[in-house]
Amino acid sequence: MTISPDVAAESTRTPRRQRLRHYAMTPPTFFTVEYAINPWMDISTPVDVERAVAQWQNLRDTYRRLGHTVDVVDPVPGLPDMVYAANAGLIINGVAIVARFKHAERQGESVAYANWMDEHGHHPVATRHVNEGQGDLLVVGSTILAGTGFRTQPQAHAEVASITGMPVVSLELVDPRFYHLDTALTVLDETTIGYYPPAFTDDARTRLRELFPDAIEVASTDAYVLGLNAVSDGKHVVHPAQATGFAQQLDRAGFHPIGVDLSELLKGGGSVKCCTLEVFP
Repeated sequence: MTISPDVAAESTRTPRRQRLRHYAMTPPTFFTVEYAINPWMDISTPVDVERAVAQWQNLRDTYRRLGHTVDVVDPVPGLPDMVYAANAGLIINGVAIVARFKHAERQGESVAYANWMDEHGHHPVATRHVNEGQGDLLVVGSTILAGTGFRTQPQAHAEVASITGMPVVSLELVDPRFYHLDTALTVLDETTIGYYPPAFTDDARTRLRELFPDAIEVASTDAYVLGLNAVSDGKHVVHPAQATGFAQQLDRAGFHPIGVDLSELLKGGGSVKCCTLEVFP
């Protein structure tokens, strides 16, 4: 009997298993682009707040339909980027490392999120050096991948390792369009990542290929719509809908891609992952 290529590919896929997650999100009630601190931001481009809120609600509801817990953090007037909750910090191993932002425009978010963490029993702690939370600190298995080059300072990586007791792998970014690690790399499960190689130094690419020989390498077309700014529960991968090539790669690898439209929030330089702070056990 002849087996078609599609059936053969299906039969060799790695089984993927969902693990229910706990997320925190902040609605874009006060979202606007009134300053430019990354290449995606253009203060001359109008923002449709009503549409941004509707897109955000769809993302929140998608997580809940998948069975995940979503805590909603109250937005604060005057902090338009607070919707990008991933940058708030890193909550893991019983502690919450609060972000220390590089840019003055975002520093008020540290106070708002530290208050929320404290109210919810997450024991917030601060670093001496700049760290921008899960924007640059991505947990994969028992390791933290840590970005640097544009926002988080490399000295913060050692602080994070000391606070969490977890090994930290430093990865340097070189393309300002990918100013946070979560714009150029996504964690798909405990052993699998997707990433955009040109966003990294040669040394970082070598390290990633050593650690993740089966990684999904994404093309420029998908990277340039922040397609890697995605969230996975180990089986379902919620990603920017415009990243159709990445969706096909995920499907071939045995994941279930779910595209969502966050085009309004892309105007501030963020998408799915930027809007999602994972609360680890």
